[in-house]
Amino acid sequence: MKIVLTGSLGNIGKPLTRELVQKGHSVTVISSTLERKKEIEQLGALAAIGSMFDTDFLAAAFTGADIVYLMETMEAAGDLFDKEVDFISRITEIGRNYKKAIEQSGAQKVVHLSSVGAHTDTGIGILLFHHNVEKLLRQLPEAVSIKFIRPVGFYINMFSFVQTIKSKGSIISNYGGDTKEPWVYPTDIASAIAEEIDRPFDGRTVRYVASDEVAPNEIAKALGEAIGKPDLQWQVISDEQLLDNWLRIGFNPQVAHGFVEMQASQGNGSLYEDYYRNKPVLGSVKLAEFAAEFAKVYSNLL
Repeated sequence: MKIVLTGSLGNIGKPLTRELVQKGHSVTVISSTLERKKEIEQLGALAAIGSMFDTDFLAAAFTGADIVYLMETMEAAGDLFDKEVDFISRITEIGRNYKKAIEQSGAQKVVHLSSVGAHTDTGIGILLFHHNVEKLLRQLPEAVSIKFIRPVGFYINMFSFVQTIKSKGSIISNYGGDTKEPWVYPTDIASAIAEEIDRPFDGRTVRYVASDEVAPNEIAKALGEAIGKPDLQWQVISDEQLLDNWLRIGFNPQVAHGFVEMQASQGNGSLYEDYYRNKPVLGSVKLAEFAAEFAKVYSNLL
């Protein structure tokens, strides 16, 4: 099959491209960076270099594809420290461009990488753009089949803990404790997407993706043991304190407020309401395996 992938060669795109090429599919990878062209071609895929904000470019790239894979990232919208960027509006615009490009190209099968929390527009903070894009894509004609893939929080986001552990001696967030929550590794997401690409398309479906379910205190214990700090603690501070910390270091206010609200919804469980109603089979990468990777990153930043 001819498959077009957005998202370049990121943490999900690279293993997904590799797997699809190995399965014999003809893969085109869209990237906004010309420097990625050689790397894309080395994986056995074709490169299409252009902008997510250029609808005509997207439509041309999608034309003739059997399946189009869509994703949007905050990096595509701007610098997280640029206080002038409206990330939610900017990324929603990418979703609007995707919708127009699908309509213009005639593509009939779509896989969209969304997120846990996209089932609602309330209390999910910065994840609101995923809800917005899903809503836009659902406005496509019924003849367009769409598979919405909703991963949970990425293990690799825990790399943001490194500097706080080094400077404060603990993990600091506005939630914590012993309530388990789901986490996922990018290769498990890529594998789930590849599975869905090879399965029949029919209407609109949703699939959640997770690798493990662990509590904040379990995370602190596992990471602490991996980096030689067995007494590492997950410290809980107020929403206001966390917001103040992030604003003080220069985060875009929308991003800072959005992450605080999102993490509060992790703590009270509302973020995962639909996930637990549609709980998936867990993937292969467990916390212990990621903790070893975390330790390597931690030691490299000593």
